[in-house]
Amino acid sequence: MTENALPKAYDFNAVEERIYQEWEKRGFFKPVNDPNKPGFDPARKPFVISIPPPNVTGELHLGHAMFVAMEDLMTRYHRMKGIPSLWVPGSDHAGIATQLQVEKMLAAEGRTREELGREEFERRTWAWKQKYGGLITRQIRRLGASCDWDRERFTLDAGLSRAVREAFVRLYEKELIYRGPRMINWSPGLKTAVSDLEVEYSEEPGFLYFFKYVLADDPQAFIPVATTRPETILGDTAVAVHPEDERYAHLVGRKVLVPMLNRAIPVIADEYVDRAFGTGALKITPAHDPNDYAIGQRHGLEVINILTLDAAINDNGGPYAGLDRFECRKKIWADMQAAGLVIKEQPYTLNVPRSQRGGEIVEPMISTQWFVEIKPLAEKALAAVRDGQIRIVPERFTKVYYNWLENIQDWCISRQLWWGHRIPVWYCDDCGATLASRHDLTVCTNCGSTKIHQDEDVLDTWFSSGLWPFSTLGWPEKTPDLDYFYPTSYMETGYDILFFWVAR
Repeated sequence: MTENALPKAYDFNAVEERIYQEWEKRGFFKPVNDPNKPGFDPARKPFVISIPPPNVTGELHLGHAMFVAMEDLMTRYHRMKGIPSLWVPGSDHAGIATQLQVEKMLAAEGRTREELGREEFERRTWAWKQKYGGLITRQIRRLGASCDWDRERFTLDAGLSRAVREAFVRLYEKELIYRGPRMINWSPGLKTAVSDLEVEYSEEPGFLYFFKYVLADDPQAFIPVATTRPETILGDTAVAVHPEDERYAHLVGRKVLVPMLNRAIPVIADEYVDRAFGTGALKITPAHDPNDYAIGQRHGLEVINILTLDAAINDNGGPYAGLDRFECRKKIWADMQAAGLVIKEQPYTLNVPRSQRGGEIVEPMISTQWFVEIKPLAEKALAAVRDGQIRIVPERFTKVYYNWLENIQDWCISRQLWWGHRIPVWYCDDCGATLASRHDLTVCTNCGSTKIHQDEDVLDTWFSSGLWPFSTLGWPEKTPDLDYFYPTSYMETGYDILFFWVAR
């Protein structure tokens, strides 16, 4: 074929790649009014979109293809109108997802991350990211996305990591970040805390177990109680009844015995109890149920954790210590049957909490973690929409947004992982000081001791991606990009991350 002859078939791969490279080479994807170049006019209002950063572990799916098409359409439309237009690309380090990928790779080698140690594991994870992490970016390019690729960012880039530390320390100094024991969702498979949004509920067949709580001072008398999780009986610290329930009014203030442990606990009255559910008497396990925890706080009940981080029964379970939680369920129920404490079993549809990433059943558990006190921040986010500063389209999701933020709980931001932004807090072994710092510390700023160590946990991935629209433009530094291109014009995304990303 001669050089000028037309090919017999149109090779779109070669043609599109050549045209795309030409577009990039000639700077067609860059904003025409660049604040970093001569001739900049700050009076010209820009059009700005930041890509919702896809996971570095990901491959393109239809959802990605749809957002690329829509965001590209909007960006090109405004660019063709002569409006300075910036579309910021990038990707998310995806803490849990990436760590799982690397741990699977290590498992194939017959090794674990614990055997490698933290430093070597992080090195291997960065190597994995360099080898496999660019796939989704290449695929977005292949779709023809007109992003300014010179401004591409990654959530673990040095600049974005600096932004994460700055945000953490500012919130900590304002006492909006704190560390303490609270009810969290524990993923036994991932061995980390996960946020409420990372727990998915599914209806599954199960049983409602009816049994006797025998009175401590009258072995012939009992309160009938029902539960879906017999293993948690080991952590019970009260039986609650409704204050207006005449069936049990005479028992309030008396003691009953925890089955198989014979530990005496009180009968209390609380309006939370649903008289129509089960027997109308509710076993209270403050360490392993959020509603029970709230009741326990109101009544000053003891909190007894019965689970290890592997979801096995710990020493508080007495003779059941060491059993897997579900093995314990079978064993304690069989023992209770033999002791004459079982009334009946009844088929029941359970609403089972499962880890979004790992799929295993999540356990509510009291754990010392880092939290953001979210309500003061939620009030500002609500006001921004109510005052018209931000508009949500379609409008029906505005009500969903309001409902979520009006009922929001403090956000657990610590994760027991090795891949991610390590929490910028150091503890002094000598004076006991807790030190949040924008820079790595080698000496205690309180007493001068060198015996300090950094918190082992990393931040929830969504902490860093929540800063994305402005951290990608140089915040916390006052850069020309940040001054001109922020705030963004649109955040286009699926409703499924309205709370994960947009609200934050």
